[in-house]
Amino acid sequence: MRAGILRSPSPLPGFGLSFGIMMAVLSIVVLLPIVALLGHGLAIGPADLWGMVSSRRIRAALALSFRAALVASLFNLVFGLVLAWVLVRYRFWGRRLIDAAIDLPFALPTAVAGIALTALYAPNGAFGQLLAPLGLRVAYTEIGIWLALIFIGLPFVVRTVQPVIEEVDREVEEVSATLGARRAYTLRRVVLPTLTPALLTGFALALARSVGEYGSVIFIAGNLPFQTEIAPLLIVIRLEEYNHEAATAIGLAMLLIAFAMLLAINAIQIWSRRRIGDV
Repeated sequence: MRAGILRSPSPLPGFGLSFGIMMAVLSIVVLLPIVALLGHGLAIGPADLWGMVSSRRIRAALALSFRAALVASLFNLVFGLVLAWVLVRYRFWGRRLIDAAIDLPFALPTAVAGIALTALYAPNGAFGQLLAPLGLRVAYTEIGIWLALIFIGLPFVVRTVQPVIEEVDREVEEVSATLGARRAYTLRRVVLPTLTPALLTGFALALARSVGEYGSVIFIAGNLPFQTEIAPLLIVIRLEEYNHEAATAIGLAMLLIAFAMLLAINAIQIWSRRRIGDV
């Protein structure tokens, strides 16, 4: 009876062993590093931490990292939905090849991706030469950072939304059309509410991945302080200078901001699921 209060009853044995293994792995991989970071921050002191985080260079790097991650994740949210919808609902030549190519950012080392993007979009690159006469510059600007983050974040949205689209019954859309609803209305009131939880999950995964991205960004960003210098790079710079306090301050700031953003996304996701359940 007491065990039933702490956990849901299950016909399968082994809860204690599996729970112990889960907590041990979770503690070693996730909890202990976070606790160590928080402990180091407490040892430094809130006043000193705030003094370091509030410096102009660190504020600029944090703002760029989270701004670029948000822009790239919003783009992936829209384009990833369109790409997943096309792959599920339509049959065309090369569909399997495109579907397989989506997973390339998972397998490709991020440094290789950064070098490839830089080679393409540098002023003397294949695409950079075409954009230069138009006055557009991608490499060594914030646009290049967006491009790198879009590349590494797109699979998270597509692979999260794709299975949900496959489960959506087409008869629901046909019934909506039979009742006289337009395609835009059907998409807005029938399809999107069903896909919203998966879209928010993919968006959160892409955002979390983009905030801490390092390898694919440093090559195409140019790494100019106050312009294209991201927070993860600034952490590495401070560590190379043996300024562990400043590196800890930046890490804590990124941890708190990322946690707040993910908490807000999860709250919206829970609200959307309840709203769908009420409907």
